[in-house]
Amino acid sequence: MSAEFGRRSGAQGRISQWLRGRRQKETADDGGREALLLAVAAAGLPLAQAAHPSGYRCSCDRVGCPTPARHPVSFAWQTQSTTDRAQIERWARHQPQANFITATGMVHDVLDVPLEAGREALEQMLASGIEVGPVAESGDGRMLFFTLTRGTPEDEDEWWPCELDCHPETMDEHPGFRWHCRGSYVLVPPARLPGDLTVDWVRGPEHALPDPLSLLEILTDACARHAGQQDTDQLAAWPHRH
Repeated sequence: MSAEFGRRSGAQGRISQWLRGRRQKETADDGGREALLLAVAAAGLPLAQAAHPSGYRCSCDRVGCPTPARHPVSFAWQTQSTTDRAQIERWARHQPQANFITATGMVHDVLDVPLEAGREALEQMLASGIEVGPVAESGDGRMLFFTLTRGTPEDEDEWWPCELDCHPETMDEHPGFRWHCRGSYVLVPPARLPGDLTVDWVRGPEHALPDPLSLLEILTDACARHAGQQDTDQLAAWPHRH
């Protein structure tokens, strides 16, 4: 079962409702967590166990964990990642609080953008009839678009790193944009983050994975507008000095 999208109303086709948060928590608490994880695996997305919140900290033993509740529990997560139903059931029942990650670059990639930019892009895609696959929202302000993987290019230089927005030479062209491919991972719903935040489906894994290139232009344009608006807001909020 996935969170449902509210109907768009009016000429602007605004997204009227985002069913997240409490409903997802209730689903996870009443046993739906395992069903959601198995649905992800049934869609072919490999899973591995991840850390979970422990108060405002991470369940791992690392002091000052930089990514609390967002990382795999094992360094062997790439080889452990699986779609095997029995293994996922064992993990889910043995560690009922654990989050799960899905390893990208095998079957699927994930286009990871700021939340407001993602919502704008998703509305535009749906209004334009573009095929959109599974989409998740993270309570820490990101939206995840699940797509087919780019495969294995013959030229290793063609790989686009998930740190795309972290390098100065790419900031202007792809502000706030991350492409998770080979060697990366993302949390899958239902997941919990410190501060009572969650990761929830907006469109569930039953939706077919699209070609990432079919979404790329709209997402990068939305990220650029989002970054531009942030700059404008910051300038407007800056106190005038005399």
